[in-house]
Amino acid sequence: MAKKRKRMSYELAPDLQERMEEIARTLGMSHLDLSRVKCIRSYGSGSRSTIARCHTIGKVMQLAMGIKAFYAIEFLERFDRLPKDEQDKVIIHELMHIPKSFGGGFRHHDYVCEKNVEVLYKKYVELKRQQKYFEM
Repeated sequence: MAKKRKRMSYELAPDLQERMEEIARTLGMSHLDLSRVKCIRSYGSGSRSTIARCHTIGKVMQLAMGIKAFYAIEFLERFDRLPKDEQDKVIIHELMHIPKSFGGGFRHHDYVCEKNVEVLYKKYVELKRQQKYFEM
């Protein structure tokens, strides 16, 4: 008998939205229109390896609907089980997929790679350390 698959469900993730926006601002990702980037939690995915993914409406649909680009970052259930530093790296990874043009396209994994994520993560940690120092 075939295994019954769970139904996918989605919900807004205000806690992740706040973290994503804080990371983007700290890293100076000013090309991002944060009012048009939303964080979503998903449940019931059959994916075994995906932790998060970035979605957008393609340029043809944007034109047809008369809207500007909009991005959704989907965080699957396994994301919440990661340590905080790994979660931050995943958020950075997904933000890096959004190109500077913010036009509805994606930056691919030739740019969004572990090495470049690590560089930005280290920069983020250092900037946060400096912020704490100057708040004292």
